Formats: sequence, C-alpha cells, structure tokens
Amino acid sequence: MKSNFEHLQAAHCENGVTTNLLKSVGVQQLTEPLAFGIGSGLFFIYIPLLKINNGPAFAFRTMPGMIFKRTCKSLGIPVVRKKFSSPQEAEKVLQDCLAAGQPVGCQVGVYYLTYFPKEYRFHFNAHNLIVYGKEADNYLISDPVMETVTALTSYELQRVRFAKGALAPRGQLYYPKESKPVTEEQMRKAIKTGIKRNVRDMLHIPGNIAGVSGIRYTGKKIKNWRDKLGPQKAGLYLAQLVRMQEEIGTGGGGFRFIYGAFLQQAHAYHPDDKLLDIAKQFTKAGDLWRTAAVQASGIYKGRLGKQEDYNLMGDYLLEVADLEKQAFQALSHIKWHS
Repeated sequence: MKSNFEHLQAAHCENGVTTNLLKSVGVQQLTEPLAFGIGSGLFFIYIPLLKINNGPAFAFRTMPGMIFKRTCKSLGIPVVRKKFSSPQEAEKVLQDCLAAGQPVGCQVGVYYLTYFPKEYRFHFNAHNLIVYGKEADNYLISDPVMETVTALTSYELQRVRFAKGALAPRGQLYYPKESKPVTEEQMRKAIKTGIKRNVRDMLHIPGNIAGVSGIRYTGKKIKNWRDKLGPQKAGLYLAQLVRMQEEIGTGGGGFRFIYGAFLQQAHAYHPDDKLLDIAKQFTKAGDLWRTAAVQASGIYKGRLGKQEDYNLMGDYLLEVADLEKQAFQALSHIKWHS
C-alpha cells in the first residue's frame, strides 16, 4: 500500500503536515508560512501548573491540531479527524485509509520515535507526521522536519500513536476529506481571517498568561526565580523555556520568522506595504527570542547566575512583549479591501 505522495521538508511539524496533505489534494498555492498564518499559528502561553518533564509548560504556537483545522476550514476543505480507545481499531482505520490511497496525519509522542537522534527524544506528545504507505511490517513515514522519508514498524508506530501523559494522542489521525480547488479569492479571505484571529489571540485573551500579556508576565516572573526557586530549580525552568522554544518549536523563536515570511507572502494577495514593514518587526522579535535563549542557556549551564543575569533575561522578554504588541496592533489597523 503506497499513495502518490510527495515529501517536502518543513521547519515545523504541523505546518509541514498541513502543507503536504493539502498539496496532495491539489492546493498548490499553499506554502508553510501561508499555512501557519492562515491557521493563526503564532501564540505564547505560560502555564505554571501544567508540568512537562518536571517544568512548567510554555508554548510558542497555538494548540496542536488547530493549524490544520483552521487552515482547512478557511479554505473550505472538510476534514476527517478520529481518536481511538483501541490500538487495534486505530491500526485498522489507518490501513483502510492507506488501502484507499489516502495519506493521513498522525499526532504522536516524540520519546519513542526511533529515527530521531536520542538527544531529541523526550516526553512530548504533540508531534505530527504523515503515514503515506505500508510495505510488509513497515509503515512509510513522511516527517516534515526530516530531510527524507523514513519508516516505523507497526509496533513502533502504535507505541508513539498511543504514548501516555500530557496531550496523549490516543491514536489520533486526520486528513482532508476531499479534493477541492482553492481560488485566489479564497486565499485572500483566508489570509485576512487568519490575521484577524491571530490579533485577537495575542492581544485580547483575558488574563495574564497568554499572548503578549503572557510574555510580559513571564519576563517579570523570571526576575524573581533565582530568589524564589533557588538557582538549581530556576535554571531548570529556564532550560524548559529554551527546550519548548528551540526543540519543540522551530529554533530561536522560529515561529516569529515564519510569521514574518507569512506576511511577506500575504502581500502578494493583499498588496499593502504595511504588511512588509510589520514582517520586519516579527523578524526582529525572532532575533530577540534567540538572544533570550542564549541568555537562558548560559544561566542553566552555570556560566551565568547573578541576579542581574536573571534581570537581563526578564528584560529581553519584556522587550519582545512590547515589540509583538506593536506589531499586532499595526496588523489590527490594516485596511482590508476584499
């Protein structure tokens, strides 16, 4: 069983799965940045009470699955999404899809992905990949963050599809229900919808843990971590921030770079030069996130450790919060003509 599927590498797993699956049903206009922007993928949230690998949860993008769901909805493409309580039923449905020539996206755990280098394997259950065929006992895998296609045995695939813990995937699979042409007008509307939703998510969610308010809140908290948590635990928390940013994300605030690329590509559909100017602000935000990651790593590894080092780390995030707030406010003032 093998579908007619083309593997394309991407910077981030769900962006890549979304782009590759939609290209397989004929949406040739779509790129990774467009999928990310239409899916309103840019986000930030700090959840102190949710622990992952003994550290608080940080996220630099929207909830797993939302980029695919939102992008398909905005482009008028119906979606099939299923979760399972039985591994046997999950495998049967997967095999039925492959027999019909339908590649499917799967949410999986990272820890037991045998083709990942060991240093990249840890307990995180919101990775996405595509299963596009089966040969003997090997499922053919297109993991967008890998340069080439790979494979997992049926046991290995079942193990990652039913990983335990936070965000347990429960065998989840998903795919576009049908092939539909997408018009340039649909692309324009989808881009506008994606930007407006991202403005809402980053500027207008109540409370202080999400969006630009969450970045600012985290920056202020970091300044108190050394005294409140002690150097060892504070260092572990900063390591968690970097891990969620660099390894689960796309590296150095890479989602900000992708969003900047999205705005540049959106300019072809909405030729307002303000989009190009705002794109530069997101690129600058990505650079600041990268600088903050270097500072956090220095503290975690013991090269830094004075209170002023924590203060500087916090100040980086406060500067990022101001920059991203200005950028999203500028986006909220764009005059849309279609």
